Amino acid sequence: MIRKLIPLIIFLVLLIFLGIGLRLNPRDIPSPLIGKEVPQFTNPILSHSSQQFSPDSLKGKIWILNVWASWCTSCREEHPLLISFSKEKLVPIIGLNYKDKDDAAKDWLKSIGDPYDLSVIDANGKVGIDFGVYGVPETFVIDAKGRIIYKHTGPLTEDALSKHIRPLLNPARKS
Repeated sequence: MIRKLIPLIIFLVLLIFLGIGLRLNPRDIPSPLIGKEVPQFTNPILSHSSQQFSPDSLKGKIWILNVWASWCTSCREEHPLLISFSKEKLVPIIGLNYKDKDDAAKDWLKSIGDPYDLSVIDANGKVGIDFGVYGVPETFVIDAKGRIIYKHTGPLTEDALSKHIRPLLNPARKS
């Protein structure tokens, strides 16, 4: 009798796991880099490809890294919010132009506005891989000690800015 119930029990257990999985938010992808030092890189700057950017240049400052691409429709969705947020001048906002063509990226920023203090070229995606980027857009907050303290996957929203990002940007916060 119990042998006949085993398939039913297995089915019920799988059903429970499915129910739990369906309640999870796919945007809530935990980053193993939270609390860890920002990956080191030195890459060319989009607007001046003869100049290089390295995260070390912002040590001692809280800053934001926003991963974007001109081919990304979700990036276009979040862009007006980034433009507005950048006008507050709370912290440097660095763009990481991910797997994009330089001319397309420059044209995109020229046509819809440039919220970034500068954008870094990541044509082959290596920097994105080092940051654990799942897809664009993604946004990281880096503290004054050079550690990643927050990651937002997907397009930024006013809710994410007000509840999660702005509270981390207090200049007195040295971590």
